[in-house]
Amino acid sequence: MSETPLSPLHLGQSSALPASPEEAVLDYVSNPREGSLYLVRFAAPEFTSLCPVTGQPDFAHLVIDYAPQASIVESKSLKLFLGSFRNHAGFHEDVTVGIGQRLFDEMKPRWLRIGGYWYPRGGIPIDVFWQSGAPPEGLWVPDQGVQGYRGRG
Repeated sequence: MSETPLSPLHLGQSSALPASPEEAVLDYVSNPREGSLYLVRFAAPEFTSLCPVTGQPDFAHLVIDYAPQASIVESKSLKLFLGSFRNHAGFHEDVTVGIGQRLFDEMKPRWLRIGGYWYPRGGIPIDVFWQSGAPPEGLWVPDQGVQGYRGRG
């Protein structure tokens, strides 16, 4: 796991997609509004990982919400981290919760939640949710805005 770098490794640099989530380095920068209570949202509607049994691709719409403290995650490094799952085999639950826990453990926000809205495989969509605890009092937490899977109709 990475420590908070003094300057981001990826920002303004050419960066290759990491071979695995374990090799991915997440960059964190100082929160320009430290002391303010606010919510940051990242949406990754085309997230991909691999089924650990069949090796077939699994697709999800991820929504990550967090209330920062001293640092914020740098978005390019987050994009590369999420992209590193393309060749990573993991069950939906492990992947979703693992992403949330890694961000929470490294960034140390006031609060973090992740919703993993997985598209059907075998006819069953799986939605996975994790949060670090109750949101701070006074934090506006909007609905994640992803409808449950309805198929074509």
